[in-house]
Amino acid sequence: MFKKAVEAKAHQRLSGADRKKLKRTLRDRFPRASDADIDALLPPRTEITVAKFQNRAHVYGVEGGFPVFFDVDGRGTEIYPTVFALWKVPELIPSFMLKGGEVSRFVIGGADLMFPGISVAAEGLPSFSAGEPWAVKVPGNPAPIAVGSTTMSSTEALKAGLRGKALRIMHYYRDLLWESVEGHYVPNAGFLEDAVFEDPSFLSSNQPSDSSEGAAGGSDAQQSGINSEDIGESVDVNDVVSERLAASTQNFSENAAEEITTDVSDLKLTENVAATESNTEHYSLSTEGVDSHLDRCLLQALHTTVKDKDLPMPGSTLWSNHVLACRPSGITLDIKKSSHKKLSKWLQAKSSTGLIVVKEDKYKKEAMLISVDRGHPDYLSFKPEKRPVEKVDQAGDSAASECRSQKVLEVVEVYKSSVHVNPIFASVGADTGKLYSVSEACDIVFMYIEKENLVKQTNKAIVVLDATLCDALFKGAIKKGSTYPTEIHKKDLGSTFISRMQAHHIVTRGSESAVRKGALKTVQIVTERRQGNKKVTKVSGLETFLVDAEGLASELQKKFACSTTVAELPGKKGHEVLIQGGVIDDVARHLVEQYGIPKRYIEFLDKTRK
Repeated sequence: MFKKAVEAKAHQRLSGADRKKLKRTLRDRFPRASDADIDALLPPRTEITVAKFQNRAHVYGVEGGFPVFFDVDGRGTEIYPTVFALWKVPELIPSFMLKGGEVSRFVIGGADLMFPGISVAAEGLPSFSAGEPWAVKVPGNPAPIAVGSTTMSSTEALKAGLRGKALRIMHYYRDLLWESVEGHYVPNAGFLEDAVFEDPSFLSSNQPSDSSEGAAGGSDAQQSGINSEDIGESVDVNDVVSERLAASTQNFSENAAEEITTDVSDLKLTENVAATESNTEHYSLSTEGVDSHLDRCLLQALHTTVKDKDLPMPGSTLWSNHVLACRPSGITLDIKKSSHKKLSKWLQAKSSTGLIVVKEDKYKKEAMLISVDRGHPDYLSFKPEKRPVEKVDQAGDSAASECRSQKVLEVVEVYKSSVHVNPIFASVGADTGKLYSVSEACDIVFMYIEKENLVKQTNKAIVVLDATLCDALFKGAIKKGSTYPTEIHKKDLGSTFISRMQAHHIVTRGSESAVRKGALKTVQIVTERRQGNKKVTKVSGLETFLVDAEGLASELQKKFACSTTVAELPGKKGHEVLIQGGVIDDVARHLVEQYGIPKRYIEFLDKTRK
């Protein structure tokens, strides 16, 4: 399910009611799990986030941590734990044990698990039903490497002779699940697993397999399209892992390398849990820690990205584009968790020290960064960090250019035959149900003129109107009692003929295209006041230009550092994006620059101005 990278179109925190609903769903879905197990994965006093992907999957995790559960269709009926979650609570769901490391190659490669690759215990195949969540383990390591759904029941499997597909793999170790989720990376949480899992061949058991197991393993290899001769011999996991750790820890101290190598011979999940817990504590910052990081990030931004030519700058822009960009890797900064609680109060506090000058914009009701005192002691004493940003910037630029190429808008005016001009199309054998460009439609009428020889002999620029062409151009458009024209100039013929056809528009964005009948509806941007004298900006009509409302809301949330929501328009087809704050001009500029919507198709209405 996560073999290919999928972009998350929305990130948000769960409310209290949604948290309770999620935990109830997890208890029903995983009856083996206790309340302590659920709390270990989703601690009560931490923020739980959900990432909504374009393939309808929802991924749940702890803010600043790694993803722990994913919902296949976002409906709550098919929720699975991630591999990271099973490292913490390995008995959350039952698991199949592989016969050896050679089978694990296929599983980690994304292949489904076949019955011949499963090691069946002496007491027989465990009982299970179709559609149950099961994990996959390798001999000698209690840490699961994959999660999937059973394709048939145990009774059906025995009738089939333990042949065929056992588990449809939904998620496996090192797929692209956590690479698509912000804040997923947890350094040191699984250093031992990195050594064990770096090559699936190192997962093979150090116990020699008998001939029957070897035959079954070979059968599985053949089903996966790989010859058993290419798999190689089984490797002693302790020896290989010791060598791998010895090679991978050359940059660490000798004592640390010896300690890790000693412990890896008897790999236990408690080490991983401890590493994860210590890492979670590292990222759970106190109020003083958040304040300290805010000050360092601000100074780093003032030294590196905030230029005097960019001033004055809105506080939201300073926060989203500069301060957050300077935060250390893996750190999540939340202004609400600082002692200032609000961005404006934090900026005013820094302004009182003389480092920066901040004033409030009377119209936008937002703090504006006016100037920076680059001779301030705090500024001079701070040494900015040198970060290897070139490659990241290049990757970001390529991703941004690719994203912009996907957002390129193309609007083409086309026309369809109407009852007025149908006789002209029928006369020349043209398709009346087809869409024509302006030039193609003009060619139709001139083909008719040439066929009927209607060009005036004494003046080649004049077309003599016969009854059919005269009705096509003027019937119903001439007032009663008026005389119908008998001829028309060629320069006026094309525009008159086009005006009698049905106007359409083809709107294309990337690979997506749609045909709109009539004139294009505009995008409406309205700013109004709500209770408490707060401003809210509403954007509607995005569907006309193939703009995804959820995606736009996510972009604006990051761009303006404000809350955004998407709601269905009452009684109409389409959605409306609500943005907190009076950002009518900024939203319009974003739609023009990022989505290519022409200004003539954008309507403004600021109800807050008197």
